[in-house]
Amino acid sequence: MRFAEEILLLLLRDEGGKFVAVPGIALDNALAGGVLMDLALENRIDTDPEHLILIDPTPVGDSILDPTLAAIAAGQQRDARYWVGQTARRAAEIREEALSRLAERGILERHEGRFLWVFRSRRYPIIDGKAEREVKLRILGVLLSDDIPGPRDIVIIGLADACGILPELLPKGDYGKARARIDQVRKLDLIGQATSQAIHDIEMWLAGGAT
Repeated sequence: MRFAEEILLLLLRDEGGKFVAVPGIALDNALAGGVLMDLALENRIDTDPEHLILIDPTPVGDSILDPTLAAIAAGQQRDARYWVGQTARRAAEIREEALSRLAERGILERHEGRFLWVFRSRRYPIIDGKAEREVKLRILGVLLSDDIPGPRDIVIIGLADACGILPELLPKGDYGKARARIDQVRKLDLIGQATSQAIHDIEMWLAGGAT
């Protein structure tokens, strides 16, 4: 399962098939960061604090990942923050592809509905709740204990924090207690840090443009 799919499962409420409301910019960047992390785990890219480095331009064979990999291979060397921003432009496409995969696997079921005839809303009721529970329980286990997180857990926690869904995910009252642990885990992931910084930069730019 790709990180984009896991992010959406974290956002999905247990009942009703709706998603936790998070700022669109934040979610777009979190999905973009997930793409870059998948490419890193596929040994296609690496990062340091100043550069994102292309290791292997060979396509993965994945429609969520390969457009970003091709852009990195064709472009100049830039940092991870730059590629988070570039990939975020494809966020709607990434989101739809991830949801379609979850539906194809029988994890979610898509229902099309219309409101008034001009607005289309979508609900994604859970068919197989095991995948959703597995992601959420895994993350809660890391944040509410001293367990050593695995690479995927580090990424998901960083991306979930970047798009502001951890307060919704953690039991009431536990978020403040877990804040130091979240910060500790996030320091282990350079691309997750770049995602958070990209969100901050865009929000500051938007705030400046509005004044």
